[in-house]
Amino acid sequence: MTKHKTISVFEHQRLYVGQHNFKQTHLDALLKLNEYHDGNYFEPIAKGVKFNQYVGVIQVDGLTIEIHPKADKDDDDNRWKGVLLQMLKACGKLKAESSGAAHVKRQHLNLLEVYFELYLHEIEALIRKGVIKQYRQQTHNTKALKGKLEFAGHIRRNAVHKERFYTTHQVYDTNHLLHQVLYKALTIVDQFTKGTRLCDLSSRVLLNFPVVEKTTISAQQLKIIKLNRKSNSYTAALELARLIILNYSPDISSGKEKMLSLLFDMNDLWETYILKQVQKACEGTDIEVSGQESKSFWGSNSLRPDIVLRQGEKTFIIDTKWKRPNKSSASVSDLRQMYAYCRFWDAERAMLLYPGDASENKFKSYLTDDYLKVHEDEHSRIDHQCKMGFVSVLDEKNELEANIAKRILNLLELYI
Repeated sequence: MTKHKTISVFEHQRLYVGQHNFKQTHLDALLKLNEYHDGNYFEPIAKGVKFNQYVGVIQVDGLTIEIHPKADKDDDDNRWKGVLLQMLKACGKLKAESSGAAHVKRQHLNLLEVYFELYLHEIEALIRKGVIKQYRQQTHNTKALKGKLEFAGHIRRNAVHKERFYTTHQVYDTNHLLHQVLYKALTIVDQFTKGTRLCDLSSRVLLNFPVVEKTTISAQQLKIIKLNRKSNSYTAALELARLIILNYSPDISSGKEKMLSLLFDMNDLWETYILKQVQKACEGTDIEVSGQESKSFWGSNSLRPDIVLRQGEKTFIIDTKWKRPNKSSASVSDLRQMYAYCRFWDAERAMLLYPGDASENKFKSYLTDDYLKVHEDEHSRIDHQCKMGFVSVLDEKNELEANIAKRILNLLELYI
């Protein structure tokens, strides 16, 4: 069995050539990957890279790089290993009941293996149930005239074979775009599971999958696929296939090494996680929770707070920040941003929410004279307030804090 080398790092950490089996070829591949993603994943430094807020797994040339989330550089590294997997499950980006996800710590699996295993089991289930057939257009020679005769192609191809017809017609089989996408993802998984515990499962699923045309799958093709009542059971498999194909880079390093990366922006993940936890906690209460509301600001620009809460006639704003503020003080730009949210949403209180140990923090009013329009000619004064809020992401067992939503609502002085 091939031995795969693994490097574990944390977001914003530096990695240099020569450290932990990290070679110049790996660095070259990472830098090319970064170029393809507009320089978002890393910052190039002398003989190495500095990771940004993207976390997940990169696999290239027998090396696996695991990038773990970490809210505070001074915190214990071991606390944060496995947090990404927990947050992905909580945000619905990974099935909680998948066997790989359930045993990730015990089996020392990385995130790619968890997604690979989940995808293979999804395809295996579809094969057992029976794959679907669909109508598609096909243009080629036939021995019977059916469909539309392609005159130019017919004359060019059948000058000698008078008994054949070059036509475009409909066929009903399993060789359609949906299966071609799933097959493409299967071939990628098969490449990256050679010599691993998933090798046999991958080979078996590939062997049992229906024969389809091998084709290049573009991002545009992935966008146009629409599922219907007949193909609705393909939803989970198609979502995973999209994820695998869009993160695969076959020519990332001059064609020599093939790379697969599965990275998530912790800012987006933190926002989604908090929104889902607060929504879940407020179900059945008089508090309405919505995410990513948008209002026009100037020209084509708009304002979009992360979370808006409404209780009766009162409105509250939460803006999530996956970072620790410098010197425990919010930046002026963040405070201005929250003031704009308060004005546009007529919110009484707004909060910048950071990960970290809970600390005493009180609302402070903006030093402005602001008025809320009540009726056509009637205004009343409104006191816009803002504070910094801190909530612990993990509990004593290094699991996600179960009461995080209740603590956030308490910080806003909302009680359920």
